[in-house]
Formats: sequence, C-alpha cells, structure tokens
Amino acid sequence: MITEKMTSRLNQQIALEGYASFLYLSMVCWCDDKGLVGCAQFMYRQSDEERMHMMKIFEYLGEVDKRPKVPAIAEPPADFDSVDALFEQVYAHEQKVTRSIHELVAQATEENDFGTLHFLQWYVAEQREEEALIRTVLDRMKLLGEGPMRLYYIDKEVQSLNKMADAEEA
Repeated sequence: MITEKMTSRLNQQIALEGYASFLYLSMVCWCDDKGLVGCAQFMYRQSDEERMHMMKIFEYLGEVDKRPKVPAIAEPPADFDSVDALFEQVYAHEQKVTRSIHELVAQATEENDFGTLHFLQWYVAEQREEEALIRTVLDRMKLLGEGPMRLYYIDKEVQSLNKMADAEEA
C-alpha cells in the first residue's frame, strides 16, 4: 500500500508530465510556423510520449487503489527565440523531469514501497533515453555551425531521427 505522501508526489508527476506534453505541443506550432516540418513531427512524437508517461502514472494510481487527480496545466510559452533555444528548453525540461523521477525513487526507497520502486524503474530508463536523444539533437545542431542553410539541415537531421524512431516502432 502506498502512502498519501507518495500518492501526492505521483499526482504532482502527472501534472509535470502533462505540462511537458502541452509544452511540446506548443513547440509543434512554433516549428510549423517556421516551416520546420521535421522538428514539428519530432515534437508531436515527444508530446504523445509525455502524455503516455502521464497516463501510465494515472493508471498505476488506480491499480494501487489510490485516486489520481486530473491536474490544471499551465499554458506553456508559445514563442521561442530560435530552434536552438527551443531544444535547449526541451533538454532543461527533461532534466527537471529526471530529477523529479529520482526524487520519487528515493522516496519509494525510504518508504520501502517496493511496488512503486519497481514501477518507477521504467521511468528511470526512459528519462536516460530522453536526455540522450535531446543531447544528440543539440550535438548535431552544434556540428552544423552557422550559415544560411543551417535551419534546413537541422530540420533534415531531426527528420532522420523521426525515421529511426518510426522504424523502431514498426
């Protein structure tokens, strides 16, 4: 049985994952507006993934006879200074989510809540993958340097990551 403190923290994580989904959806709009089709598709995928992360916690709480809460989600920013700034914000947000997951793991360990600890292991691995993916995007952006065709090549690089993800899902 999980504690009320853990239930509250998991509900906070639901809100954090929901905000991430909305943030990435907002980024879709910005990318579309800039003609960055590959980046928009990437952010759609990220938004869907964050919603799935939220729903897994929602369902877990129901399975352990606790009531999940549907959070109010703050409106994310709609404008970004550049595609670089956009991906830097994604990376910072993923790091925030990772810290939150690690705090949940520490709490589950402290409370001897082995069921929740086991459940959270998937998130630990998932966050490692998420951060690595975004670092890959940022590294490729740095490799492209500056120049008039930079946005085109960034979008193509991100599109190649989309195709790799599609192949893995098939």
